[in-house]
Amino acid sequence: MSTQAQIAANQKNSQSSTGPKSEQGKAVSSQNNFRHGFAGAFRVLPSENAGEFNQLIQQLGDEHQPSTPTETLLVTQMAQAWWLRTRALLLQNTCFTDGSVDQKQLALYLRYQTTNERAFHKALNELLKLRAEKRKAEIGFESQQLKQSRARQQAEEHARRQAVEKRRQELHKWNVLLAQARVDNQELQKMKLEKAA
Repeated sequence: MSTQAQIAANQKNSQSSTGPKSEQGKAVSSQNNFRHGFAGAFRVLPSENAGEFNQLIQQLGDEHQPSTPTETLLVTQMAQAWWLRTRALLLQNTCFTDGSVDQKQLALYLRYQTTNERAFHKALNELLKLRAEKRKAEIGFESQQLKQSRARQQAEEHARRQAVEKRRQELHKWNVLLAQARVDNQELQKMKLEKAA
């Protein structure tokens, strides 16, 4: 059990040990417990080649051709997950020294390898699903346009048929009137002939 003097001394000391104040000090201090770079924000370690990571992102980008910010994020997630998976594989080799195996570290690195392989495939599947939904929507839009185009064509064909039928009926009416006029003309001619005789 602490005495009152010890408690007071601890409280006084805690006021002067609040951690780094400058940004540089905070950056250095944030790396105190850094071990392998699997937890926390992604970064390429100083012992790794940042150019190779950028090349991996470029290759995945060339392969998948992201066209939206979401697709770009998914490609970046794929690259990061694959990079961390490769890091875990390389660190597994350090677990075998002098004929002995550090089982605890090996299990940890195997878990990180598996986790990052899953993260890679999850991002890939999300990208493919997003693209499939986009394609389906585009096809649906094209299908809707095709239906509208067919409906327009059918309406135009119906209007054309109605116009043809109307012209045919008018022609028939005029033909009947013409025939009636001929009959009337013949009867008039006949009446004139009869009067003249």
